Amino acid sequence: MSIDNKPLIAVTGATSKQGRSVVATLLASQRFRVRAFTRRKDSPEALRLAKLGAEIATVPLELGRQKDLVAAFKGAAGAFLMTPPIAPPETSEAPLGRQLADAAVEAGVKHIVFSTLENVDKITGGTKYAPHFTDKARVADYIRGLPVSHSFIMLAFFYTNLLEYYAPRMEGDTLLLPIYLPEDFAAPFVDPLTATGPVVLEIFSHPERYNGKTLPIVGDIISPREMVETFQRVTGRKAEYRNAFTREGLLTYFPEFAANEFLVREILGMVEYAVEYGYFGKEHDLEWSRRLAPETLNWEQFLRTSGWRGDKRSFGG
Repeated sequence: MSIDNKPLIAVTGATSKQGRSVVATLLASQRFRVRAFTRRKDSPEALRLAKLGAEIATVPLELGRQKDLVAAFKGAAGAFLMTPPIAPPETSEAPLGRQLADAAVEAGVKHIVFSTLENVDKITGGTKYAPHFTDKARVADYIRGLPVSHSFIMLAFFYTNLLEYYAPRMEGDTLLLPIYLPEDFAAPFVDPLTATGPVVLEIFSHPERYNGKTLPIVGDIISPREMVETFQRVTGRKAEYRNAFTREGLLTYFPEFAANEFLVREILGMVEYAVEYGYFGKEHDLEWSRRLAPETLNWEQFLRTSGWRGDKRSFGG
């Protein structure tokens, strides 16, 4: 198949963790061409994607860009859609997601894959505040009503959160790991940088098989206690769990979050929801993604692959 005859997949949020995984995996398969949407084509991540062979489309993910988005989606057989992280009380995530979907449909895209999460507001009867989840679920509901073939993916908690946003700190000779879950609560985690792409490749390779389906992406189901024990075994460093699950615990270790009360409410609402209701709905097969891609990293493999020893890291994008 010549390069020009390969189906073109448009990827929004292409420099994000999920986006980079999707672009790299689709290109490595040699089955697809990729058009990567980014705010700046000269950013380090955009340049890396271009070097892999992606066509770079400079179009920011923001409201009011319908015409630009339609032009960017033109010629694409498929589109991977995601909304960028938008801190509350800003409420543009759902309308932005709807705009992306509308633009893709207007441009003639045949199959949409959208990265979504559960509708926490609906599931909890409004008792848990987690717009980061709920707004994505509302976008998914909107896409279900559009005249386009579609699939949804749902990623578990990111391992990378603990490196990027909840970084440990030293106290004497011990590394303290503040984790936003109770010590013995086993929750689903995943590495978005490596696990997203294989699932999206499978969907775009067989869109008719996955039309209308919602597919979870999980690398490990593990408790904070097990995470700390594994970290000690892999790194040889002394480490202890610390509670960042309660408001008091969260703000003790991350006082900077107190500047945005809505953000604090969202973090607490998200984790309380996961503990009380389950991160994923019971209808989902949590082993599906690991069966599809057995190389999906569990926590120990992620530690060994990343070489993380407790330092704070940024993943750009």
